[in-house]
Amino acid sequence: MSADSATAQTAADGEPRGQAVLDDLVALLDLERLEDNLFRGVSPPVSLPRVFGGQVAGQALVAAGRTVAADRGVHSLHAYFIRPGDPSIPIVYETERVRDGRSFTTRRVLAIQRGEPIFSLSASFQLPQNGLEHSQPMPSDVPAPDAVDDLGTRAARGDGGWMAGLPRPLDIRLIDEPSWSQDHPGPSDDPMRLWLRADGELPDDPLLHVCLLTYASDLTLLGSVVARHDVPRTGLQMASLDHAMWFHAPFRADEWLLYSCFSPAASGGRGLASGRFFTADGRLVATTMQEGLVRVPRAGRDARP
Repeated sequence: MSADSATAQTAADGEPRGQAVLDDLVALLDLERLEDNLFRGVSPPVSLPRVFGGQVAGQALVAAGRTVAADRGVHSLHAYFIRPGDPSIPIVYETERVRDGRSFTTRRVLAIQRGEPIFSLSASFQLPQNGLEHSQPMPSDVPAPDAVDDLGTRAARGDGGWMAGLPRPLDIRLIDEPSWSQDHPGPSDDPMRLWLRADGELPDDPLLHVCLLTYASDLTLLGSVVARHDVPRTGLQMASLDHAMWFHAPFRADEWLLYSCFSPAASGGRGLASGRFFTADGRLVATTMQEGLVRVPRAGRDARP
C-alpha cells in the first residue's frame, strides 16, 4: 500500500474516514496472541462510553478463527452480550477448542474484563462442500449507492445519529430514514435499508472480511425495532442482548453490500431484529438476527433499569 493511499481523509462533517481509518479497524481486529488459545484486544482511542457490540463480536470471531485451519471458513456464530464492556481497558479472549471434525470445527470464546465475562460466542467452521443452492432475491426497488448520501453528509446537516462524532472506517449510505432522523416519516412496517462497504481496500483474508461484516452488522440492526413505533427518541434505552449470523456465500467487505433490517416482533421490553446482506449483483451472502433491550421511558420516569 502506498503512502498516498493511506493518507487521512475527512468526511463532509470533518470526521476522519478512508483507508487510514479502515487500517486502524483492521489493526483493532488483529488481536495480540498471549497463549495458544488466549488473545488480547483493545478499543479505539475515540470510542463510545461502553465497548461497541460489533467490536467485541468481531474480535471474538478473530480469536476463534485464529485457532482453526485456514481451509475452514466460518458459516455461523451465536453470541450473548453479558455485561457492558469498558473501552479504557483491554479485553482478554479465551478460546475453547470444542471439536475438530472431518467437515466441521466448533469453537467457544469468552471475552473477559476485570476477571468477569462480558461476552460469549460460539462459532462453527466448515470445509467447502457442494450441495443444494437457493436464496431469497434482493429487493428490486433499491437506489444505487451513488444516489444516496453518505453518513458524513447526513452528519454535516445534524442528522448523523449516534454515529456522529466518530471516525468512519465504513462508508455507510442510509436509503431509508433511520429512527433517529429528523426526517423519519413515522412508524413503518417496511425494512430499513442501507448500503455499506469498508472505506478502502482490505487484504485477501476471508476471515477478516467475515469479521468486519460481523462488526458492521451491529451498527443499525436494533434501530429497526424502534422504526416500527411512534415513541420518543430521548430517554430510550437500547442494548444488544444476543446476536447470531449465518454466512451463506463468499463476499468482500470492501465492495458494496445492501443491508436490509426488519423487526418481526417486540415484547417484554425486548425487540427482535433480522438483517440480510446482499451483494450489488443480488446474491444473499449473510443473514443475522439479534434480540435487544428496548425500554421506552414512562411519563415522569427515565429508562434506567
